[in-house]
Amino acid sequence: MNKLLSKKEGFTLIELMIVVAIIGILAAIAIPAFINYVKRSKTSEAGANLKSLFQGAAAYYEAENWTQGVVAAGAAAAASTHCTVDNADPSGTWAASDAKYVVDWPNQTDIAQYTALNFAPADPLYFEYHVLEQNNVGDCGHTPDETDTYVFSANADLDGDGALSTFELSAGTNPDNALYRAPGIFTQDPLE
Repeated sequence: MNKLLSKKEGFTLIELMIVVAIIGILAAIAIPAFINYVKRSKTSEAGANLKSLFQGAAAYYEAENWTQGVVAAGAAAAASTHCTVDNADPSGTWAASDAKYVVDWPNQTDIAQYTALNFAPADPLYFEYHVLEQNNVGDCGHTPDETDTYVFSANADLDGDGALSTFELSAGTNPDNALYRAPGIFTQDPLE
């Protein structure tokens, strides 16, 4: 009985080292997976906002746009349709960083283009959004079957290493002269 009471229980050094090794292996697998998961979650912003830009462009394309100013009494005038906006690039707010930034929309150089597309997210953004109008920049009277009317793009440095992730959504006009988008979003280095 005395022998049983004097025996000390516990883990040996080898058992502890095995546990530490197992935890190290699990951490080596889990940390890179977690980092990629965080980057993938940041990229969801780009897809949603590019689709929003396209929807704004499609609505603007179909709307009646008055571009003539005040018309003299008795003069014939008509609103224009099938219009596109000029190229739009954000100005002075985005820096290559893995942190979100707040866009000062009222002070953007191209605020008229973003406003026409009804695009001004109030939330901080990871990505910088560009609108490239491919044909006859910012005019009306586009015709059917233009395959490259717009390219909407988003750029971001998701991990702060200076390399950019790029997402692009292309749009053209179909035979009915309605704006349509590419079936998918082109990505280049999405987790960079």
